[in-house]
Formats: sequence, C-alpha cells, structure tokens
Amino acid sequence: MPAASRKIDPKVRTALIAAFGVLVMVGAAYAAVPLYRAFCQATGFNGTVMKAKSAPTTVLDRKLTVTFDTNVMGVPFSFEPVERNQEIRIGATGLAHFRVTNNSDQPITARASYSVIPESAGAYVRKLQCFCFSDQTLQPHKTVVFPMVYFIDPGFATDRETSEFHNVTLSYSFFQVPKAKAAATGTTAQADDRSRGLGGKPRRAL
Repeated sequence: MPAASRKIDPKVRTALIAAFGVLVMVGAAYAAVPLYRAFCQATGFNGTVMKAKSAPTTVLDRKLTVTFDTNVMGVPFSFEPVERNQEIRIGATGLAHFRVTNNSDQPITARASYSVIPESAGAYVRKLQCFCFSDQTLQPHKTVVFPMVYFIDPGFATDRETSEFHNVTLSYSFFQVPKAKAAATGTTAQADDRSRGLGGKPRRAL
C-alpha cells in the first residue's frame, strides 16, 4: 500500500491527541506560575506583598508591630531574621535583615516565597527592596545577610478590613530552584550580586 494512502489507527490518533493535550496543559501550568506571581505582587492577592517603586510621602503617628517568620522547604538552608519583631510607623520605611546559611557541600540556588498574615494586609505591606524578588545562589557553607526594605501603606489605617489590626506577620519560605533553571540563570545572578548586590548595595557574606 502506498505511504500516502496509509491511515493512522483511530486508537493511536486518540492517544497522540491526548498526549499533546497533556503537554499543552503542563506548559500552560508552568507559564502560569510567573504570571500568577506577578498578579499577586501587583494586587496583594492571597496575602502576597506588593512591590513598590517609591515610599509614601505621608507618615502617620500610629505604629504597627511587624513579625518576621521564616521557613525552609526541602532546601538545606538555615534561615532566620536578624530581628524577629520590629515596630514601625505606618508610612515610614523599615529595614529588616535575614541571615541565610547553605549547610550543604554544593552551591544551592533557591527562591523565597512570601505572604502576609492577615491576608487582608497584603495590599498594604509594600517592598522597595527584597532578596525574594529573584533567585539566590549560596555557596557551600556560606552565610549571607540579605536586607529587605519595606513600608506599610497609610491606606492600612483607613481600610475597615485592616484598621483594627496592630500586628502583621511577614512570612518567608525558601525553596530550591530546579537545577535546569538554576543552571540557566545562576551564573548571571551571581555575577550581578558580586558587583552590585541588591538595590545597588553589596550583600554581606560571612
């Protein structure tokens, strides 16, 4: 039978279509992760801290207590805040530091996810500078102290869902970046960090 007249078995065709559909859905799921993260950062959805370009011009007399919570998820890091709690005026810029140690015998690339408790405060806790904005590569048995610059937007004090709160918790969780992605981006990230650090200031390595 000529090749042109051969027909694909219906069962084979169905299997191929199903496999293609799975590949498309998996690809869409991976593509959706950075889009979902960007959406959360822009809106404060799901308690995600929003990125900010500049600090507010209004600073209120009212103060809040900010608690920093740290966790690791399947990555051989020690991770802790230098200060567990800070008291900050609403609208004022705060500076926090986090100590991270790679306890393994090899370089590890990881990223920190973050959220705010209560979730309704996520729209008002803004970051100007944070290690959580990009992947971080730590060398074996090295400790790095990362800065984080943030503020509480004055709208926190007038929103009925947040105005009664006097404490907010900023929670971070470090998780390992897949090796394929780390290999593609790690070299550039490390070179940039050595030359300028985060926000133009060098990181402290111990």
